[in-house]
Amino acid sequence: MNIVWLLVLMVFYNGVASNGGSTNVSTRPEFVNVGAVFSFNSIVGKVAKVAIEAAIEDVNSDPAVLGGTKIIVQMQDSNYSGFLGIVEALRFMEKDTVAIIGPQNAVTAHIISHIANELQVPLLSFSVTDPTLSSLQFPFFVRTIQNDLHQMAAVAAMIDHYGWKEVIALYVDDDYGRNGIAALGDMLAERRCKISYKAPLVLDPNQSNITDLLVKVALTESRIIVLHAYAGWGPQVFTVAKYLGMMGTGYVWIATHWLTTQIDTNSPLPSSMMDDMQGVLTLRMYTPETELKRKFVSRWSNLTSGQTSKGKIGLNAYGLYAYDTVWLLAHAINAFFDQGGNISFSNDSRLTQLRRGDLNLDAMSIFNGGNLLLRNILQVNMTGTTGPVKFTPDRNLIHPAFEIINVIGTGIRKIGYWSNYSGLSVVPPEYTKPPNRSSSNESLYGVIWPGQTTQKPRGWVFPNNGRHLNIGVPKRVSFREFVSYAEGNDMFTGYCIDVFTAALNMLPYAVPYKLIPFGDGVKNPTSTELVHKIQTGEFDGAIGDIAIITNRTRMADFTQPFIESGLVVVAPVRTTLNSNPWAFLRPFNPMMWGVTAAFFLIVGTVVWILEHRLNDDFRGPPKKQIVTILWFSFSTWFFAHRENTVSTLGRLVLIIWLFVVLIINSSYTASLTSILTVQQLSSSIKGLDTLLASNDPIGYQQGSFARGYLTDELNVDESRLVPLIMPDDYAKALKDGPQRGGVAAVIDDRPYIELFLSSRCDFSIVGQEFTKTGWGFAFARDSPLSVDMSTAILKLSENGDLQRIHDKWLISSSCASQGAKLQVDRLQLKSFWGLFVLCGSACFLALIIYFINMLRQFSKHYTEEVISAGSSTSARLQTFISFVDEKEEEVKSRSKRRQMERMSNRSASEDESMYNSKRRHIDQSSSRMSLDNGNNA
Repeated sequence: MNIVWLLVLMVFYNGVASNGGSTNVSTRPEFVNVGAVFSFNSIVGKVAKVAIEAAIEDVNSDPAVLGGTKIIVQMQDSNYSGFLGIVEALRFMEKDTVAIIGPQNAVTAHIISHIANELQVPLLSFSVTDPTLSSLQFPFFVRTIQNDLHQMAAVAAMIDHYGWKEVIALYVDDDYGRNGIAALGDMLAERRCKISYKAPLVLDPNQSNITDLLVKVALTESRIIVLHAYAGWGPQVFTVAKYLGMMGTGYVWIATHWLTTQIDTNSPLPSSMMDDMQGVLTLRMYTPETELKRKFVSRWSNLTSGQTSKGKIGLNAYGLYAYDTVWLLAHAINAFFDQGGNISFSNDSRLTQLRRGDLNLDAMSIFNGGNLLLRNILQVNMTGTTGPVKFTPDRNLIHPAFEIINVIGTGIRKIGYWSNYSGLSVVPPEYTKPPNRSSSNESLYGVIWPGQTTQKPRGWVFPNNGRHLNIGVPKRVSFREFVSYAEGNDMFTGYCIDVFTAALNMLPYAVPYKLIPFGDGVKNPTSTELVHKIQTGEFDGAIGDIAIITNRTRMADFTQPFIESGLVVVAPVRTTLNSNPWAFLRPFNPMMWGVTAAFFLIVGTVVWILEHRLNDDFRGPPKKQIVTILWFSFSTWFFAHRENTVSTLGRLVLIIWLFVVLIINSSYTASLTSILTVQQLSSSIKGLDTLLASNDPIGYQQGSFARGYLTDELNVDESRLVPLIMPDDYAKALKDGPQRGGVAAVIDDRPYIELFLSSRCDFSIVGQEFTKTGWGFAFARDSPLSVDMSTAILKLSENGDLQRIHDKWLISSSCASQGAKLQVDRLQLKSFWGLFVLCGSACFLALIIYFINMLRQFSKHYTEEVISAGSSTSARLQTFISFVDEKEEEVKSRSKRRQMERMSNRSASEDESMYNSKRRHIDQSSSRMSLDNGNNA
């Protein structure tokens, strides 16, 4: 009876469901429909097909996975066509399909993802790596393979590791290629690298297409080429590149993981194909060696044994991810049923409006449990053939990692790994250990580069397109010894030009360049504007008297400075004799006077302490002792001390101090003699501080950065600044002075001033140099030429050529060095601190030895007094002070008397004891005799 009622209920339920226009399936149906669409005959597809069939068989043969429910996968061949892939996906939507595995390429995935969003059918792709398929725009698209963001991060890490800055991107011109290269550009930008040239290829290129594009690539500067292509025609690029000579020394080819897919699937490749790609670096998706992977790999030959009509099929990473995709979906469907999910579909109201026509779009229905199934897919946490399978919050697989492969000979060689956890490493990523991402710990094994060389390629050459480097050179009006332009023959000469030419000759390669004058020839051009022309692309570089300052380094890269520079103050000077009544104090600065006086007192006190207990000259009333200390201290300056020293330590300290006094006295005498007798150069301007404190006009070289420094950094009012051009303008303005419309001083770079002073002895540098810069050559940002030129300049400095060029153009006379005399001729403490340290150390050491010796004597001679004084600290201290003040001879004499008294007392005691002993013996003898006499009686 119960069975009859059950049958009636089932019929009634099915009738209601059919009248309602929707189809319902029981909670745990007998089977679940899943679709799969990809190209069966492609390198990825033929492996994936075998892997998916094996996974379906494994899942359906294990009742513990789905509780008896079977997965039926209907696979459709898109046959390399995006259109067919879309059509097959639409057909799946008519057949109550709960999920679709695929599609294979990014173009189809973008379109089908819109359909999946509308009908709420999860789309699981084991091969689409396009990073733009985001979860925000396409929530029902689930990528079950590593994102290209991580692959491009690995490529960028390799490029940065080898020190290259610019690369060429050669890629297929579709969503997969464009979006992958866009991700590469972002990753390179994070490491201050860039893609210098993008070379797109048509979707299915022929040899002519590849040749035309590679010819353009060969004319560019960079020699680092990243090839992001498809495995089907990617090797043809290497064949053409070898024909064009682009697989030789100097080139670097980095292929994305399409190449390892080709090698793993069709291994061994023909020898001719392997010869075309020697030295290439490529990536392979890293999958750890799990037990499931080992078992699956061992089964692979059996799985493909019946499909070898077109050759052996090797297992690649896509096959592993395809196998895990089926298992991931199975676990998600099982969780879907466990949570009460019901496989049911309903009509889409928007599609029912499209019933007219022959497309039958209204046949597609919405999967009501799509959201629940999607959540369960994203929550799967399992271990598959690829390792742990789990999604991050941004819906990428965890633990992205890649093997870095070098194609060598007839095979490949693994040179390292990359992961987002540990960066580049020669060991597989270990997620149980803390990461160490410092650049010093990132390493790879050696590489055999194209051309069979182990030396890392430089990565760039000057483009072989007939174009020269446009080098801007300032067209100077003044100080033409640095840069001079001859209008007639369009030639540049000068110190800076010779340095540039010599550095270029040191490079191991030729540099085609053209010097272009910058400026109107009437006034000196501004170097900042010249450097800015590099930033705008008008010039490739700039040479000349270009100071390296902060705002210019933001526009271009500079070489190593080839001459030191810095702003200095030059002012008119006159010769005078120093007639100051306090001139005798000038040899030492105040700090030197203070330290010297302090050491006189310290040494006098130390000698008094060391001599006080031995020497009568250092004893007496307190007043006399203080006078003795002061007299002895300061009389050593003239070596006129009359007190003799008798202690060894005192003599040691005094000898060292007299040596110090000798040096100081000689230095003082020499300096004072110079101050009083030698003519001095003097100026009312003593340096930058006195110049800024006044309101006098200040001259500067027109076009120099000195103007900006004075106004921006030192807050000098612009009304005080007077632009000057020629050296004669400098001289006239300085001679006229502020009273006659001139300037009080001129501020300019030291090289200009030294050249100016070489023939004008009426002026001199006053004060210290208040900026520290240098002159260098400027090139475009990240230009490798700036590094190589820096190395060349260092070599010129080491071999002496830089100095010889300097002497050729900038030989200075005696006038140029007079500026140092304007510094106050005072001896600084830093010139004598070594002597003071030596003397102080001797005093300290002598005092330590003295007090140790005194404590030993105190414990030897005053033990009884300390015991009799009791345990009071004050009493002991008073006894010790008395001992310190007492003369050593008296202590020894009193100690000797006490010793003699003790010996005398000991002798008397011994005599008395002997007398008492004899007395007792006599008494005993007398008693014995008396007893004997009594007995006889």
